[in-house]
Amino acid sequence: MENEQGKTGNYSSELIDELKDKARKIRIELLEAIYKAQSGHPGGSLSAADIVTALYFHKMRYDPQNIHWDKRDYFILSKGHAAPVQYAALAELGVIKKGELDYLRQLGHMLQGHPDRMKTPGIEASTGSLGQGLSIALGIALGLKIDKEKDRKVYVMIGDGEMQEGQIWETILKAGNLGVDNLVGIIDYNGIQLDGFVERIDDISPLKEKCEAFRWKTIEINGHDFNDILYALDESDKREGKPIMIIARTVKGKGVSFMENNPAFHGKAPNEEQMKQALQELGKNR
Repeated sequence: MENEQGKTGNYSSELIDELKDKARKIRIELLEAIYKAQSGHPGGSLSAADIVTALYFHKMRYDPQNIHWDKRDYFILSKGHAAPVQYAALAELGVIKKGELDYLRQLGHMLQGHPDRMKTPGIEASTGSLGQGLSIALGIALGLKIDKEKDRKVYVMIGDGEMQEGQIWETILKAGNLGVDNLVGIIDYNGIQLDGFVERIDDISPLKEKCEAFRWKTIEINGHDFNDILYALDESDKREGKPIMIIARTVKGKGVSFMENNPAFHGKAPNEEQMKQALQELGKNR
């Protein structure tokens, strides 16, 4: 698929297939965790799975054996309710034990409903109060610049409903004015927030034009096409004196037919029959 700039990635089929399969496993694991907890946010976790996979398993400078490596890139999940997708990725990397996924949202365990950097290895910032993650990411990016860490970057995933928060736009204004070109925002634009469709609740369009007006280099992609995703992430390496915003068009509940574009599964766990169907569609026994 070509992105809006008429360009497309040119990546090996082996790499793309590997990432697709990893994303499939992550979708299965996050859904199983939510099902066992009978609590959590499947829709926005599933929509973010391909981008999170591309970051952790290909793009980011990250060492799962040394999560405090002083040359690592940062990933901050500002839309913290989608924590299951990050937990599943960290489990696949071996940062946390896969068995911990069985205890999602359980008292006394490390995987809380929103990311908690004090409880969970690999979490860079405690998030979930929407609007704050981008501000945290900007602070880290500025700190890296002060320390002259030229090669390190900060990636932050933002929800489209979260784009309605004033703090987001204050940060976008400041980052653009400061030209913080080691900051990469990724908007998971799945079109659905808690109560329904974003465009009907508080429309954020035209999003690309708004970000560009705030002095951000802006790339719009298909957030489920790995060629598109990798191309945009590689484009973010080009330091042009601007922060980068990747607007990723995604599908809420991607990969599970009855969850796709269904606001009901923003924050509802599947029942037993739904879970069986979901696992079958995702190829659990493949």
